[in-house]
Formats: sequence, C-alpha cells, structure tokens
Amino acid sequence: MNTIVQAQPLTSEAFAPFGDVISCDERSPTRINYGQTERYGPLAALDVTREMGEPVLSIYRTKPLPLPLCLGRMECHKLGSQAFFPLSNRPWAVAVAVPGEFVATQVQVFLCSGEQGVNFHAGTWHHFSLALGAKSEFLVIDRTAPAGDCEEVTLNPPIQVELPA
Repeated sequence: MNTIVQAQPLTSEAFAPFGDVISCDERSPTRINYGQTERYGPLAALDVTREMGEPVLSIYRTKPLPLPLCLGRMECHKLGSQAFFPLSNRPWAVAVAVPGEFVATQVQVFLCSGEQGVNFHAGTWHHFSLALGAKSEFLVIDRTAPAGDCEEVTLNPPIQVELPA
C-alpha cells in the first residue's frame, strides 16, 4: 500500500528546513540601472565549491510523470546546493525530506507556482524536478566536480502525491 502525501503550497517558512524559495514576491527590490531595473536578491544561499566543485548553469527539460503522481526515488547531494527555477511559467511540484538518514515518512511535497523556484540546501533529500501537466524547462544552478555527488534511495512502496484539484 502506498503512502499518500498531500501537496501543500510553497512558502519560505514551510520550506526553510530544506532550502530557499526563489521568488520576487516576498522581497523588496533594489533599483539599479538608473531606476530602469529592479534587482531582487540575493535570493538563495548557493553552496557549490566544496571539494573542487564549480558552479554550472544548465537548463533541464522535464517531462511530467503520469498521474496519479507517484514518487519512486529520492536523491541528495551532500557537497552542494541545487537551485531550480521554472522557465515555462507552469505550476510544478517539489518533494523533499530533511538531510541525514532518509526517512520516507518525513517526505513533504510542495506545489510551486510558475514564478517560484527553490534552492535545495546541501544534503536535502529531493525528487528530481516534477513538471506538472506538460514538459517544462528549469534553469538550474548546481555543482560540477571530478567526483560525483548523488546518493539515491528507492521508495518501496512508492509515495503517492495528492495534488489540489
């Protein structure tokens, strides 16, 4: 029997144990470029340089999983953060659990607007990007290094996610 997790709205307060919410909504801008531009930032605490790591900027193109949404794996990167920001302006989901030993009953799922991104702190367990409804693109800032840094666990049974109607 699958564990069922109810997706909740993404807020900075609820997401704080896992990382940063990347959004202009909760911040005041600084005016730059002679008042023509509003700068929102810093938006996230990027952490990518441990053990010879370097920042890498990528675009991920992700197909949605079939519904009902079932999570089969979680992963973590202990040596660096990962920032995801949607480029497709569509809602998407984020599944996370606190750093340390993985505990399936602690998985939380957040529903993100198409204008909210996240930055997973190093060691935060997370599912890969969860596009909803259609293929979506994400701007990703993470770590590249000579040695890999991805630990995975298989969820058996999978975790089913209840999305709001």
